Amino acid sequence: MIDIEKLKFDEKGLIPAVVVDATSKKVLTVAYMNRESLKISIEKKLTCFYSRSRNELWLKGETSGNYQHIVSITADCDLDSLVVVVDKDGPACHTGADSCFFNPVYVNNERNVFSLEGLYDLLIDRKEKLPEGSYTTYLFQKGRDKILKKVGEESTEVIVAGKGDDKKETVYEIADLAYHVLVLMADMGITVEDVRKELASRHIIDHKVKQEKMT
Repeated sequence: MIDIEKLKFDEKGLIPAVVVDATSKKVLTVAYMNRESLKISIEKKLTCFYSRSRNELWLKGETSGNYQHIVSITADCDLDSLVVVVDKDGPACHTGADSCFFNPVYVNNERNVFSLEGLYDLLIDRKEKLPEGSYTTYLFQKGRDKILKKVGEESTEVIVAGKGDDKKETVYEIADLAYHVLVLMADMGITVEDVRKELASRHIIDHKVKQEKMT
């Protein structure tokens, strides 16, 4: 373990901390720590940062409830930057987004890897900016009832395709359903991580049930 005193804080006594989600591996935010906030983070096992705009310490989640439980803190080779891996209780961004990083600057389509988290972030961006001509914008503007209606319609389409034993069509309809479910999630402030945690809890329960049946 590296002694805190060996870390290289800048002339203002700060060190950048890149916060990463332990499950999705997504970068959640980049903040700053000083010696005191780093010590508090380690003691409480919760991220505590130094606000450069307010010139004060702030414990992430203290007002919002979106605490970040620390899994590990690692310094880089120069000991002047930190990566903080966390399990989070809610959105990392003050906008309500899962991550602070949701404004694309450049995407190499030849290398771009699709993810549900990436699509969800795009939907959050659509919800905030409501660009004209976007179908997603149309859904958000029409509201919850319209979104729910589409989820119902797409669910029926999945059933019809599955009943017809048409694999290609069923995949197509499942993709439509997944998209509209993600729109509903974005509208309700439900994140992909929320669903992942729920599924993980059911996996544990299912595993226990199987064990009980075997004994």
